[in-house]
Amino acid sequence: MTNLPTDAAFSHLDLAALIFFVIAWVGYGLSVGRMRGRLVSLSQIMNAQRESWARQMIVRENRVVDTTINASLQNGTAFFASTSLIALGGVLTLSRSGDEVLSLFGTLPFGAITTRTTWEIKVAGLAVVFVYAFFKFAWAYRLFNYGAILIGAVPPKGSGASEAQMLRAARRAAAMNIAAGNHFARGQRAFFFALAYLGWFVSPIILMLTTTAVVLVMWRRQFVSEIRAALLSEHPLKVREPNP
Repeated sequence: MTNLPTDAAFSHLDLAALIFFVIAWVGYGLSVGRMRGRLVSLSQIMNAQRESWARQMIVRENRVVDTTINASLQNGTAFFASTSLIALGGVLTLSRSGDEVLSLFGTLPFGAITTRTTWEIKVAGLAVVFVYAFFKFAWAYRLFNYGAILIGAVPPKGSGASEAQMLRAARRAAAMNIAAGNHFARGQRAFFFALAYLGWFVSPIILMLTTTAVVLVMWRRQFVSEIRAALLSEHPLKVREPNP
């Protein structure tokens, strides 16, 4: 077996690529939630549609449609939570194969020379990403569960409750659904950035390129996609300011 060095040796380029990765992740997340005017994101548009959905609940006597929609959202969240645990298990398995993988990377002409310690640190970073994703999906699942309770708490039509009371209850259900959707989106975003993070196992330059590619793909979907344009053309948008 090839003797591999055990000292950590992150270069300045490695650190710069990692900082670029973190800034891209945080910056993209802020832009999706806080852009205004012509650059409002697809997620913000859908949050407005969630509020519209909640307002429709107060005019329906039967809430089967609403509970079915909420259940489908919750089931999708459970699937991603399970997937994040499976991915985490794969990452932990990868950490036990350091010698074989490093030997393979050493034969590649474009692979950066690394050590066992730096390899394990990179794998640990990838594990942190999937742990973060799991917590986001698990919390989103719980919030969708709360949302189902709030949907049930909306007074039905003809119950004698005032329109103001029904509207307040519907807004509470919408706020819970929006919060759940935001956490789900952050977990899914972590999956995309995990794909970008894989570039670091090859070289820091590849990490910066994969991070840029992921941001561009997600930015296009959020701000210049055909779906966004169709939604804006069909419905006037009223987006609430985010909480400070």
